[in-house]
Amino acid sequence: MIREKIFNINVHNIALNEFLKVFHKGILFTPNVDHIINLQNDLEFYNAYKKADYLVCDSQVMKIFFFLTRFRKLNKITGSDFFPEFCNYHQNNPDIKIFLLGSGPGVAIKAMDRINKKYSRKIIVGAHSPSFGFEKNEKECFNIVRDINKTEATVLLVGVGSPKQEKWIAKHYLSFNKIKFFLALGATIDFESGVVKRSPKWISTLALEWLYRLIQEPKRMYRRYLLRNPYFFILLLRDFFNRYKNPFS
Repeated sequence: MIREKIFNINVHNIALNEFLKVFHKGILFTPNVDHIINLQNDLEFYNAYKKADYLVCDSQVMKIFFFLTRFRKLNKITGSDFFPEFCNYHQNNPDIKIFLLGSGPGVAIKAMDRINKKYSRKIIVGAHSPSFGFEKNEKECFNIVRDINKTEATVLLVGVGSPKQEKWIAKHYLSFNKIKFFLALGATIDFESGVVKRSPKWISTLALEWLYRLIQEPKRMYRRYLLRNPYFFILLLRDFFNRYKNPFS
């Protein structure tokens, strides 16, 4: 697979249908603009990224500016596009059994019920919505790992928001004895449950999905999209003029 350097990470440049054919196991992260910014100032997050086996672009903004500055196409695979296609691809594969970890109370269970009904089999074998701040509670984390290990799950989808989900996977992935696929997929559980509605395709194509989410959840999203993400364009300018340096190298 071709890998493209984007600031201080190397992203796999591959179409979704081809990626499904080669993704047999490993840790998958889906970098977007917010990830890129965190990767400039959060060493723990940067080190978590080093544990990932696959990185795929989850941002139309990144895709557009990659083309404008490199004159090459960058394939985009959003987490919320990838997961349903992953389920479709493996719908008749008895070795694929998924556990959902994340979202608010009851939402992961709702997502599990909807997905299992769609595929007429128990492709989702467990679901749990952890408490707020669970990642700092060693006992709760121990219990989560223990309970997942009791299931037949071979795939773990963690959707508790970034950078929390990537750090949690990097810290705990070696504690699982059956999980082959670790997926850090943000709001995917919310989307699959039907609790949160995804933006229309045309909004995503125009790189305006951030605005759609900001309108949906202004209190939660304004800091990211209005205060933090503009820094991405400063990074672009530095990169364009060959002035960008990895802060952790």
